[in-house]
Amino acid sequence: MIVLFLTPAVLAFGLMFLYPVTRTVIMSMFSVKNVTDPVSTWQFVGLQNFIDIISNVTFRRAMMNILRIWLVGGIFTLSISLLFAVILTSGIKGKRFFRAVIYLPNVVSAVALAIMWTQYVFSSKYGLFNHVIKLFGGKAVNWMSSGMKFWSMLIAFIFGAVGYYMLIFLSGIERIPADLYEAATIDGASKIGQFRHITLPLLRSVFKTNLTFWTINTITFFVWSKMFSPVDSEMSTMAPIVYMMNLVFGGKGITETKAGSGAAVGVLLALCVLIAFTLFNVLIKDDEIEL
Repeated sequence: MIVLFLTPAVLAFGLMFLYPVTRTVIMSMFSVKNVTDPVSTWQFVGLQNFIDIISNVTFRRAMMNILRIWLVGGIFTLSISLLFAVILTSGIKGKRFFRAVIYLPNVVSAVALAIMWTQYVFSSKYGLFNHVIKLFGGKAVNWMSSGMKFWSMLIAFIFGAVGYYMLIFLSGIERIPADLYEAATIDGASKIGQFRHITLPLLRSVFKTNLTFWTINTITFFVWSKMFSPVDSEMSTMAPIVYMMNLVFGGKGITETKAGSGAAVGVLLALCVLIAFTLFNVLIKDDEIEL
């Protein structure tokens, strides 16, 4: 009976996850033009695909963009998310309303959200940002220029991501026993002191979770890149996933498709997530106090 119930799940896991992953890893070491090419036409090249993509200027620029999104965007996203979570758990009135409002961008489609930012907020003619700048006597800024597009995209991405990580921080703070805060208040600890010596230490596992999710979301960065460069991917918004898609299906600067090199990009990105996850587990220990 156990085998009967487990078989459908095992088959689905093997067909939809294990087989594609295994095929991608193997394909990354072969010269393959199209994804649908039969295995008999594959030519073994070893690590040459990895060498080619690492030496490619576009791929290096894409990785640099992702690194900046992960580092700069991560600092702002997690900091703002933690700030909102602390405020919402401080006894503020209308907690449910503010929580819903902050999380609302995650309910809206990323495509619709990106269109709102590109067509309204960052518009050079009637954009919200330029309207505010003009109210204070400043000059309009071309937010969608080549020099500003990356940072405009990052601002929009952070706006859409804050609510998700806020909820995770919120759940972590709410499971900290209130007795700890009451005892700290009796001992004369300030709110800042309670945050530093109680909240932060007991959110280590939550930080690890959020950092892992943020790393995965950054590595799989695709929609925002395509929405801010819909016609042709620009170097300022190029992401590794977009570069991989161009290799596999053709795109900017690609004269012929290279599915093997695209698979190598996927393997490298997976290794980045694995390395980051391992480092997080080593550097960030779980909470010492059982809640």
